[in-house]
Amino acid sequence: MTAATLHRLPVARPRSTPLGVEPPLGQRVALVSGANRGIGFEVARQLAALGVTVFVGGREMARAEKAARTLREAGGVAHALRLDVTRAADMQAAVAAIEGRVGRLDILVNNAGGYFDTGSRASRPDLDTIRGALEVNLLGAWCLTAAVLPLMRRHGYGRVVNVSSECATHAICGDDAPAYRISKAALNAYTQVAAKELEGSGVLVNAVSPGWTATALGGSGGRPVAEGARGVVWAALLPEREAIHGRFCRDGEAIAW
Repeated sequence: MTAATLHRLPVARPRSTPLGVEPPLGQRVALVSGANRGIGFEVARQLAALGVTVFVGGREMARAEKAARTLREAGGVAHALRLDVTRAADMQAAVAAIEGRVGRLDILVNNAGGYFDTGSRASRPDLDTIRGALEVNLLGAWCLTAAVLPLMRRHGYGRVVNVSSECATHAICGDDAPAYRISKAALNAYTQVAAKELEGSGVLVNAVSPGWTATALGGSGGRPVAEGARGVVWAALLPEREAIHGRFCRDGEAIAW
């Protein structure tokens, strides 16, 4: 994928506040959580292929480093970080490492997730699973975003992409996997609230559904991971003139949820 093939959307609203200069692709820096495999790794790969410096976050440093090494061997610039989004110390250390190495962060992809509790029912709540889903899928993204915002505000530019799911939408909602569905619906709501707070700051916040994708979490039968990741990369590179903000998107288009 090249920058020229990214989908384009119409302008959502004008900006009233002067913003920082949109940096060239080769100067942008991204952090992708849960990036050692699946959609997260593919997002990191596509960004690195476009010249973006990528920090690969993973709960296990050895796996994160293996993923980063693969990106470097393909010609990208990539660094590994230990990053468990349920641990405040990991988030603080990750931000300090990014600031110390490159001094800026332009893109955050909140991809880390889990707790797809298929077979569960809302009428039989498993509180450990529910709390786990909310802690990773909602609070992890919420707290990591808060941690990196000072780096984005410093230059008046940032793109936050929350990887969500269409299974949380009204149109597709069912009675299976309730903890996962509800945590992703809450992530969509957080996206809206955060976008309102950041209006005019130069930091855009959006949620993206990659669709049913063939990964360890999604299982077989979904579409290729490169296709699912493409919409996430599109949101990570949104130009200011196409300021989609606070929306839930799939494949380069805002959709209802």
